[in-house]
Amino acid sequence: MQLQGKVVLVTGAGLGLGGTIAQAMARQGASLVICDVNLEALHTTQAAVQALGADCLALECDVSSSTAVDNMFALAGERFGTVDVLVNNAARIPNSPTETERRNLHYAYMTTPMPRQALGIVASLSDEDWLKWWGVNMHGVFYCTRAALRFMQPQKSGRIINIASIAGLGAGSTHSPGYSATKAGVISLTQTTALDVAGANIYVNAIACGGVLTPPFESYLASASEDQKNSLYQMVPSGRLGRPEEYANVAVFLAAQDHYLVGQVISPNGGYVI
Repeated sequence: MQLQGKVVLVTGAGLGLGGTIAQAMARQGASLVICDVNLEALHTTQAAVQALGADCLALECDVSSSTAVDNMFALAGERFGTVDVLVNNAARIPNSPTETERRNLHYAYMTTPMPRQALGIVASLSDEDWLKWWGVNMHGVFYCTRAALRFMQPQKSGRIINIASIAGLGAGSTHSPGYSATKAGVISLTQTTALDVAGANIYVNAIACGGVLTPPFESYLASASEDQKNSLYQMVPSGRLGRPEEYANVAVFLAAQDHYLVGQVISPNGGYVI
């Protein structure tokens, strides 16, 4: 029970990785504040967390709205008095039909012998394709971080864990330049914030996830051909995607353990990025 007496706020906790992280924190004794825009999924996570014996406040919140974020943290403060750990997990992901088509094009280009050529992805992006990523993926991380620090700085303690991606470390998500750019931004914000607040015993770090076997990725695999799936697995030395529990264990370590990690990017990715 390494988080006994601590209050952990997890954004995007309705489905997949966020819900798994919330449950992992609950197993370590934390009280939870969880948010999502998908209320049905949020309440499913809330029930799972409460079944583990944890106190849990579930709130609908669009983190792209600073007003909504500030209201959520105010309610967290009313209920628990503080927030000790923030997990910035909420994010849009590239899973539209067009983005799936681009993904398959990119994977085939990287794993199948063919003439070198422009893929035409960046040149074909609309303003909407580019702008839609920034509200949740980038602004939401900033709004939540700022609100959490209003609790953490006066108490001179805290942990902030930003869920980034290998898309922010290199060209692994060429099929979605906007997603990649925002995840690179999350990594940069992690580092600059870490330097800002480390002197107050607030440690800020990022987890740059590789492929996570969450429902959206499971849907992609279900619709992909054998060649398309083989192209994906060929790019990962471990030959598989990561399980949500494997990433959640890293988040628990960063939240609960005494450590000397400040502004670091930890990347569980099966060897995709070495």
